[in-house]
Amino acid sequence: MTLYKVGTIVNTHGVKGEVRVIPITDFPEERFAVGAELVIQAEQHVTVTVASMRQHKQFILLTFAGLTDINAVEHYKGDDLLAEGEAKVALPADSYFYHDIIGLAVEDAVSGQLLGKVKEILNLPANDVWVVEDETGQEIYLPYIEQVVKTIDLTKGVALVTLPEEL
Repeated sequence: MTLYKVGTIVNTHGVKGEVRVIPITDFPEERFAVGAELVIQAEQHVTVTVASMRQHKQFILLTFAGLTDINAVEHYKGDDLLAEGEAKVALPADSYFYHDIIGLAVEDAVSGQLLGKVKEILNLPANDVWVVEDETGQEIYLPYIEQVVKTIDLTKGVALVTLPEEL
C-alpha cells in the first residue's frame, strides 16, 4: 500500500475533537469527504475515518469517527495526513500530483545546467511554488507558471525551466 501526503494537522479547533488541516491536495472535497479513510503519520500510523469536514478560511476542519474530544486529537498536532495511492483521482492532461513532482531533477532549459531537485511544493493563492534544492542545500523558489516551467518529463524524472531574470 502506497501512502501519499494530503495534508498536515496544524492545530485543534474547539473542544469536540475537530482538527485544523492545511490541505496539500487539489481535491480536498474528495480526499477529506465524510467516510474517507486517512492515515495519521504519528509515531505509530493511525487509520481514521472522516466523520465531518468543512472549509474554514484556508483550512479544512475535520473530525474523525471515535475521536470526539480535544484530548483524543491534541497529540496529532504537526502530524501529516496520508491517503492511499489507489484513491487517486484522474487528472487532466498536463496536470500532476505533488508526489510526481517532488524529487524531479530541475534543469535550466537554455544551458542544460542541473539546478537541483524539487524538495517541496508550496501551495500559494496565486500559483504553486517549487522549492528546488541544489547539492549544497541552497534553495531556489520557482513559480509553477508556463513562463518558467517549460516541460515535465516524468519518465526521465526531469523538469526543464527558464529562470526568471531575478534569479
